[in-house]
Amino acid sequence: MFIRFVVFIALLALASAGTAPAPADAQSGPIKIGLLTPLSGAASALGKDMLSGTELYLDEINRQVAGRKIELIVEDTEGVTATALTKARKLVDQDHVALLTGGLLASTGYALHPFADAAKIPTTYPVMSSDDLTQRKPAKWVVRTGWNSSQSMQPFGEWVAKNLKYKKIATVGFDYAFGWETVGGFQRTFEESGGQIVQKIWTPLNTTDFSPFIAQIKGDADAVFAVFFGRGSLQFVKQYADSGLKAKIPLLGNGTVTDESVLPQMGDEALNVYTALHYSAALDNPANKKYAKAFEAKAGKLPSYYAETCYTNMRWIVEAIKAINGKVEDREAFLAALKKVELKDFPRGPVVIDKWGNPIQNVYIRKVERVGGQLQNSVLFTYPAVSQFWKYNPEEFLKMPLYTRDYPPCKFC
Repeated sequence: MFIRFVVFIALLALASAGTAPAPADAQSGPIKIGLLTPLSGAASALGKDMLSGTELYLDEINRQVAGRKIELIVEDTEGVTATALTKARKLVDQDHVALLTGGLLASTGYALHPFADAAKIPTTYPVMSSDDLTQRKPAKWVVRTGWNSSQSMQPFGEWVAKNLKYKKIATVGFDYAFGWETVGGFQRTFEESGGQIVQKIWTPLNTTDFSPFIAQIKGDADAVFAVFFGRGSLQFVKQYADSGLKAKIPLLGNGTVTDESVLPQMGDEALNVYTALHYSAALDNPANKKYAKAFEAKAGKLPSYYAETCYTNMRWIVEAIKAINGKVEDREAFLAALKKVELKDFPRGPVVIDKWGNPIQNVYIRKVERVGGQLQNSVLFTYPAVSQFWKYNPEEFLKMPLYTRDYPPCKFC
């Protein structure tokens, strides 16, 4: 009888231990956040901007929130999807981060989607912009704090047709998802507004000599619409101007063509290039003026979109942590808080999240001008509160094919 009583007491103690709340220090230790970014490889300059933007905000809050320190663990993805996924597993399984963030390439986003859902780890995408990540293939545990590829292009196509009065446009861009979706969004609204896409030229992702592709551009086009980023932007814009075509056929582009990550390295070849994006370092609002000044003091250069979106992303995460009083161990509550963040004073302007996990935010029509001896993306017009679905009904939009290399078809080519 005594032995049974002892066994009963022991089992009761084990059961109590299993249901007891976590020790107090479990929710008072550092909050670990894992950042995936390319610090080496072809996209390292963009990755370093991502890190600089992230660290700037953390420094502003002394790397603590809700009485807890924030520990940022940075992993170099090398711009390789397989490496990014391996590093993500390491951050979750070994470092036990409370949240994953970062990533650059579309393929990385599609690889992280199922991983984040399987691991049930709150995840944010500040840069990865593939449309279907928040359209036909959303992940429960992922919130996008940046944008999607066609989001700024759909209003831009309409604006170009109505304001620049171009009728025929040739497009040229990187031959992968980002290029296809960017061109697709522009093409759809440009043609719905009465214009015609008369040519689509695709270049391999690592192209450095664009002259064979520039030579293919039709001479009767009213303008050329380009989709590049990083070194590709620098080389294409320079080579397009050197070919003599820019003097005859004006150049338009998506926002990364003249992003501040490359604009300071450009010369007169970038002047008068029209683009659209959800950010410009020249935005005239108090939050951006403060942010741009602080970033330039820290990094010695203008903030790029990559830096701003990661700065905003970090603030977004911190606001969510505040909302749950620092209790990030409750992952469901943390995820719900990430989806409810709504602020009006981000550098880029007001942002809210739609039910698919993508920001609704301003889109700015920009033109490269020289102001005070420095090139800048001057803001000409603002489309407020732009959804990833533009003016279309979301349910009807999602029934249509994803923008791809062949959709919308080039019916005027």
